[in-house]
Amino acid sequence: MTHEIICAGFGGQGILFLGKILAFGGLEEKKEVSWIPSYGPEMRGGTCNCSVVVSDDKRVGMPVVVTPNIVVAMNRLSMEKFESTMVKDGFLIYNTTLIEIKPQRNDIKTAHVAASQISNELGNVKLANMVMLGALLKFVPIIKKSTVEQIIRKQLTGSKAKFFEPNMKAIDAGEKAVVIK
Repeated sequence: MTHEIICAGFGGQGILFLGKILAFGGLEEKKEVSWIPSYGPEMRGGTCNCSVVVSDDKRVGMPVVVTPNIVVAMNRLSMEKFESTMVKDGFLIYNTTLIEIKPQRNDIKTAHVAASQISNELGNVKLANMVMLGALLKFVPIIKKSTVEQIIRKQLTGSKAKFFEPNMKAIDAGEKAVVIK
């Protein structure tokens, strides 16, 4: 199975970190992967997305995802931009805290989670990306949760090690709170 993923939101939401976790996790599980970031000109607060390809068996021919089969949308602009690019029967997961509209297409699967609200309740709004990761992996097992834990532990070292437990709690919260349509 090949997962062609777009993770999108605005700068500061941890979009690129979410994509890196998926890519590094795929590498750890001996899958073929690619990860390409894309920033808007504004940086923090501007548009931000990344293309992630994780394949169980096929080599990645093109690292830039044009027609994703998975979209993770953290804000309304991202959902409006990437929903229309998805393949039929793709999977769209979106953050209802910042997206008050519903997806327009009826030929894709959708799930939603109030990621920003949940992360705020956990005490750190910057954990919304990990809430979304937990929600995504509940329905699309791109990589194993044990691999996610391993990768996050490797990424959060030194002074950042204190963020390991909060990140794992956010992933658990996302798994529990997601609603699929």
